[in-house]
Parts: sequence; C-alpha cells; structure tokens
Amino acid sequence: MINVTCAIFIDGDKILATKRSDNMHLAGKWEFPGGKIEKDETTQECIIREIYEELGIVAKPIIRLIAVKHIYPEKSIQLIPFLCTIESGDISLREHAEYKWISKLKIHSLDWAEADKKLIAINKLG
Repeated sequence: MINVTCAIFIDGDKILATKRSDNMHLAGKWEFPGGKIEKDETTQECIIREIYEELGIVAKPIIRLIAVKHIYPEKSIQLIPFLCTIESGDISLREHAEYKWISKLKIHSLDWAEADKKLIAINKLG
C-alpha cells in the first residue's frame, strides 16, 4: 500500500482540480494534487513539499479529511487528503497538464481518477 497525500483547496463554492499529464500514471484523469510520502516524512511535510513541487505554491494544511484506499490494477494506494489554504505564490503547473477551479456542483462532470472519486464521495466534496 502506497501512502499518498493530496490537497483540497476550496475558494468559495469552487474547488481546485488538476489534470494528469500524458507522461503520468492515469494520464488525462483529474485529481487533487499531491504525492507519495517519503521515508521519515510526516503527512503534513509531504503535502507542503508536493504542492510546492507540483504547483509552485506554499500550502498550509488546515485539517486532515477522511482517507480512502483504492486498488488499481498496478498498485494500491491510501489517499490522505488535507484541506489546505494557499499561503503564498501563484499556481504554476510543473507536472500537470491543466488545472481549474470548478464549482462543487459541477465536480462530477470531470473524469476523476478512481481514488479521487471515492474521496469526493466520502468527504462530501461534491
């Protein structure tokens, strides 16, 4: 089981979604940004590092939400979400193909990665 953190950024009624680039696993799927926890790294340290690496912004984790487990054909993950705020910086895509702020009412219109779909449902994000 691979432990992966992800950031949930909410601005009013909109939520930040990122689209996986062609060279990534699950290319073209939408997800919440984040990544794998490294050895000797806390979940909070991981989400701060990953968001800076992927989006060029400084994230501040506020609260941990309900994690989900998902088994993909090639790997199993536990997705650990944090509600975050943007402390500083402007979003600059470094790994993803696209990002958008989408209304929570339209969140299900995107083609989400399966683990993120579960996360949306269990945490009532859409």
